[in-house]
Amino acid sequence: MLSVHGRKPVRRFVEPVAGALLKAGLTPNATTLIGTAASILIAVVLIPTDHLVAAAVLTGVFCAFDMVDGTMARLRGGGTAFGATLDASCDRITDGALFGAITMWLIYVDDAAPAHVAACLTVLVLSQVISYIKARAEAGGLKVVGGLVERPERLIIALVGLGLEGFGVPHAVEVAIWVLLLGSLFTVVQRLRFAARDAGAGATLPPPASA
Repeated sequence: MLSVHGRKPVRRFVEPVAGALLKAGLTPNATTLIGTAASILIAVVLIPTDHLVAAAVLTGVFCAFDMVDGTMARLRGGGTAFGATLDASCDRITDGALFGAITMWLIYVDDAAPAHVAACLTVLVLSQVISYIKARAEAGGLKVVGGLVERPERLIIALVGLGLEGFGVPHAVEVAIWVLLLGSLFTVVQRLRFAARDAGAGATLPPPASA
């Protein structure tokens, strides 16, 4: 939802940052890689060691690079096919690192029940599936736009849960994970319905070249 409706309100804040980074000599792809590396490092170091507030704040800051790099590309006159592929790939890696780190925290710090651990691992898988549905549908010429829990919502809910837990709110992470699990399951079904209802859903695809 926010990936569709939330970009315009924050554009006026992102554009000055993007312009400053371009003037400093950074490219959109370099910004993507820096943001990804920093997000992974923060997640795998701070979350399993129970520095949850710092992890939530810093992860939020560096995940904002996901908007900055795209804005940088737009200010330069448009992005490239490789840049879009790199950005999408790095998003999947960052999501995996975040929820993998939360899983480690649940197991080794929180001593959480197996159901919570399983829920977090399921959210990790569903986060990849939600993105894949859109990518695969669009590769087949289908239009899949939006969804209840896309990447911005997923990050916000997870980071709020981490931050509240770090401030002493009990079970905030577990609640966030179960909210994400239910929302992600709904979004998977929702996106598949979008694809199924597209006018081109019944089109016959050519057989694979190896067939």
